Amino acid sequence: MKKQMVFVAVLFSVLNAVEIDLSGSVISDNQKMMTSRYMGFVKKMAVSEGDIVKKGQLLYEIDSKEIESAERQVELGISQARLALQMNKNQYNNVLLNLARHQRLFKKKMVSKYELETLELAAKNLKDMVTIAQKQVDQALAKKQEVLNQYNYLKIIAPNDGVIVAKRVNEGEMALPGMPAVILTDLSRLKIVAEISESQLKDIHLGKEVTVEVPSLGLRTTGKISSIIPSSNPMTHKFKIKIEFDFQGKSVYPGMYAKIIIKS
Repeated sequence: MKKQMVFVAVLFSVLNAVEIDLSGSVISDNQKMMTSRYMGFVKKMAVSEGDIVKKGQLLYEIDSKEIESAERQVELGISQARLALQMNKNQYNNVLLNLARHQRLFKKKMVSKYELETLELAAKNLKDMVTIAQKQVDQALAKKQEVLNQYNYLKIIAPNDGVIVAKRVNEGEMALPGMPAVILTDLSRLKIVAEISESQLKDIHLGKEVTVEVPSLGLRTTGKISSIIPSSNPMTHKFKIKIEFDFQGKSVYPGMYAKIIIKS
């Protein structure tokens, strides 16, 4: 009798087990739209679609003519500011010498107090002018550093390892700030995305282990649900799920077809 009850319980469990078969695609959870900070013509395009790149590798380079022009203008500004500073310093030193002489003469009552006070006021004004001129030199030098820093943004480099999935500009074409020139996909952060029906939501949860297959590679591995996107498609009433999985050393790429088996 007891064996019969165990058999019935097992049979009931098997009959009520739910298996969900889904179709999905491999995606990267870290896809970057590479763009330049400054507008300019593409001087060099170092990659093509499909290229696998390493972190720090040059992707493309912007022409530096505009920055070179700005650098020349800044250099001119620095020269003018330094010249003004030197002229003010020379005048200030001359007034100080004259003031010292008048102070000696004033003690001997050989010059008037008015003449002495006039030189003292001139010295104070020129001292202020020297301070202002020095600040202008410092500002011009800081501006030059800002311009020189722009050279660092002319070379667009890969922030991580990945594959170039799209290239939207070529050498000689204009690159605009905010407009992606190259799209880089991180191959180390791949996931599988699939859609599940509203009625099947009750059978899944975050962290649930699933079976994943990538038929083209003969890959059968385990994964777990890492995201359930609660934004339902109003036309199909389906929800999107993302699944982390073990590559098992296989060369998996975004866009590959995948099968997901979810058992309750």
